[in-house]
Amino acid sequence: MAALTRALGAVLDDLAAARGAALPWAPVLFSFGIAAFFLARQEPGQGAFLQAGAGLAAAMALRVRGGERWQLPAMGAALILAGFLVAGLRTQIVAGPVLADRYYGPVTGRIVDIDRSFSDQLRLTLDGVALDIVAPARTPRLVRVALHGDAPFVPEPGQRVRVIAHLSPPDGPVEPGGFDFQRIAWFEGLGAVGYTRKPVESLALPGDGPGLWAFRVRMALSRLMQERMEGQAGAFAAALMTGDRSGVTRDTNDALRNSNLSHLISISGLHMGLLSGFVFALCRYGLALAPPVALRLNTKKVAAIAALLAATFYLVLAGPSVATRRAYVMAAVMLTAVLLDRRAISLRSVAIAAMIVLLIEPESLVEPGFQMSFGATVALIVAFGQWTRVSGRVPAVLRPVAALCLSSLAAGTATLPIAAAHFNRIAEYGLVANLAAVPVMGMAVMPAGVIAALLAPLGLAAPALWVMEEGCRFILLVAKLVAGLDGAVVPVPAPAGWILPSLGLGALLLALTRPPWLRGLGVLALAGGLVGWTLADRPLLLIADEGTLVGLMTPSGRALSKAKGAGFVASSWLEDDGDAADQQAAHDRGAFAGPRGQATARLGALTIWHLTGKTAPQRAGDVCVPGAIVVMDGYWRGGPPACRLFDARALARTGALALSPAPGGGLALRSARASGGHRLWNDRTLRAFRLGN
Repeated sequence: MAALTRALGAVLDDLAAARGAALPWAPVLFSFGIAAFFLARQEPGQGAFLQAGAGLAAAMALRVRGGERWQLPAMGAALILAGFLVAGLRTQIVAGPVLADRYYGPVTGRIVDIDRSFSDQLRLTLDGVALDIVAPARTPRLVRVALHGDAPFVPEPGQRVRVIAHLSPPDGPVEPGGFDFQRIAWFEGLGAVGYTRKPVESLALPGDGPGLWAFRVRMALSRLMQERMEGQAGAFAAALMTGDRSGVTRDTNDALRNSNLSHLISISGLHMGLLSGFVFALCRYGLALAPPVALRLNTKKVAAIAALLAATFYLVLAGPSVATRRAYVMAAVMLTAVLLDRRAISLRSVAIAAMIVLLIEPESLVEPGFQMSFGATVALIVAFGQWTRVSGRVPAVLRPVAALCLSSLAAGTATLPIAAAHFNRIAEYGLVANLAAVPVMGMAVMPAGVIAALLAPLGLAAPALWVMEEGCRFILLVAKLVAGLDGAVVPVPAPAGWILPSLGLGALLLALTRPPWLRGLGVLALAGGLVGWTLADRPLLLIADEGTLVGLMTPSGRALSKAKGAGFVASSWLEDDGDAADQQAAHDRGAFAGPRGQATARLGALTIWHLTGKTAPQRAGDVCVPGAIVVMDGYWRGGPPACRLFDARALARTGALALSPAPGGGLALRSARASGGHRLWNDRTLRAFRLGN
């Protein structure tokens, strides 16, 4: 016991000695509390929050009144508990009505966003929504409608429209443990999604409102740029400068994603850094050309203020997307550090930026954008910290090229497992594509965009726009060439939920700690995560949450019961399998046979039936026999079934289903509803009880 006490005391003394270097761990500990909130299977009640609050108060008291050796552990506990409380508070603050059931009828609202859907259709986000037969108190704040009709329609920001649409609540995961769109929609305030095949009716001209002026300016600039630049180059340039991606086609998005250049089209840290950095350099060196001014002013701080103003305008113009807000916070923290005579780019500044982002939007912790942005930034800081020690040995003429290769390699290595885990693919030649495209983005496209903005009031923007257009064409050419190479994309199976946190914690231990035993733990965490990923096991049978699709794993990959329909579900299943096949190819694997609407397959001694269409309930009685699994998109009308039946009513309760081999033999059934637990974003009864919707 005495030896254990001495060992604990030694650890506490080491922590106290390292107190000055502990700031980079603050967002990590804060994230532990946020993760604990989101991993809870049941919505935490008042008791849990009261206990967390009491624990936080006790930890802060220990931090103030305890000895020096207890200050760091107390602060760590306080950060964890604070993360839990902040995530819970944020969940309640964003609470809003969610459509209870399917709806078909008139939808009236004001256009507050324009983008494209998974099927490459124009999509409108509406606020101020009115739905027939739905009480205003139960009407979602935001509704998203994809336009599938052929009638031409040019949406205007702030325009009030009316459309006959099919709406439904946001979909749950397509399989147990899969991507949870319901949670994302909850924090976005999105209460219903759907589509229309009818023409959109304009009810009123665009009006004024909070934030609409920026939206209107954004769309006007986007259209102007696309008129001056032809084709996808104009759409790409408009997305870079205004955040409007509605003109970028699915083919372009696919090429950018398959070449690992998709980060160039989403306004993120790269764009904010390039823009603010160019404005900073332009202002500082411009002032240096006027010696009387340069001798009387601190040009470095003046340039930092100008860059901060430019970044703020860029944020307002590009819209309040999560990635843009996160990028702005990072840029603002670093420019503020310049104003305070602190080192702008350091692990401390990154930690401060991460804490601000997590305080404002704790839900961003589980999003790939947050993980990739901060992962890449930390990797770059650590890598260039080592680079400064050896750069003197590299010939001066080769240093810029070496630095570019190092930055691409460091950022790519840090983000590769994150992108692979979330998007189930590795861009084999992503490093090559980034080495070719990123310099053009930094040295031509973004500077030309800033210069064009400065010269536009004088009518002199044409040369800068030409440079920007040609730079965008080059980037898109690189993307298409790289994406078209054999083996450009390597499919990766979805890892278990613990894999990515293990890899992240291992990388942080290696990057932020010095004691050998902590670095050893980091190596073990990394090795364990990589080994666990290679052992990923996919379900034998998957059933869509509405009974629209069934997928059976075969030696040649997952076979699908339908060649068309439920396309998003099909692509998600295949991507999670690490399978590059499309839905038609997966159906052609031949495991399912039978006429349209009545597909059948074998799973060991079991017979699987997938029945669809209006006559499915009548046909179900003939095949629902012992030893059969029957899936149907309709409702069972008979008595107690003799088979294992999953009709639309049962699937509405369970969500998507997965069957996997059980340890003791047989099959184990998992449901998306059970895997996701009972949370405000996925449980209508809980939501009504807790929020009174």
